[in-house]
Amino acid sequence: MGRISINGDDLHDTLLPDDPVNHDVGQENQDPLASRVWTETKKLWEIVGPAIFSRVATFSMNIITQAFAGHLGDVELAAISIANTVIVGFNFGLLLGMASALETLCGQAFGAKRYHMLGIYMQRSWIVLFFCCFLLLPFYVFAAPLLKFLGQPDDVAEQSGLVALWLIPLHFSFAFQFPLQRFLQSQLKNQVIAWISLASLGVNVLTSWLLVYVLDYGVIGAAIALDISWWVIVIGLFIYTSCGWCPSTWTGFSTQAFSGLWEFVKLSAASGVMLWYLLLILKIPLLQSN
Repeated sequence: MGRISINGDDLHDTLLPDDPVNHDVGQENQDPLASRVWTETKKLWEIVGPAIFSRVATFSMNIITQAFAGHLGDVELAAISIANTVIVGFNFGLLLGMASALETLCGQAFGAKRYHMLGIYMQRSWIVLFFCCFLLLPFYVFAAPLLKFLGQPDDVAEQSGLVALWLIPLHFSFAFQFPLQRFLQSQLKNQVIAWISLASLGVNVLTSWLLVYVLDYGVIGAAIALDISWWVIVIGLFIYTSCGWCPSTWTGFSTQAFSGLWEFVKLSAASGVMLWYLLLILKIPLLQSN
């Protein structure tokens, strides 16, 4: 029996033509397991490696600041540690959680090739987080009585309250740094964040030595050094974003950032409160036990 043909097309022919891309994928699946694991591992570390390094660098700035303060005395070490861990830590968790809404929004916009929306979402996040920073200021202004209420000694609470006031600039840097990081991470620009974090770490070491030892500003100098270091990250990320390295995703400031703010707040508030509440559960028992 002959083959059946319709309009000259053989029904036994394959419906889809040979695709060299699909052929390569099939060939890749035939590679040894160890080779495939190694290939995927390299791809993974190209993304997460710089992200891990930037987190380690920013965390190291806090450790370096506490190390410099530790040479001043036990009260100074306790003050910078409590102010940084308790006061800054609680607000850090809330703002970081709220900024995580950009991971969803920027990722969807980038995947849909609506590149200009990444910059608008980031500006919208700046507005919301900056307003939240004002709402959280009482934690810094009334840090001393709050710490006394939690059972800290009077001298440590007073010194921690003084340090907390000098860490307010650090507090406001979160409103800009977190959105900038997620804006660049959604475009796989983690290496940029890592390099700027490394530069900020060097600035932290230099300014801590200068302000604490050379200028003899004491524990206040350590707090100022930490403020400067975190704002170096903000300035570096913003320069990279706005000076031509992100032409598709950053098209300048836009009034569209002021629209849909309430929807953005509702989207980010849930994750922010969850992370903040988790830190609250973990840290309050530690303060009471000490």
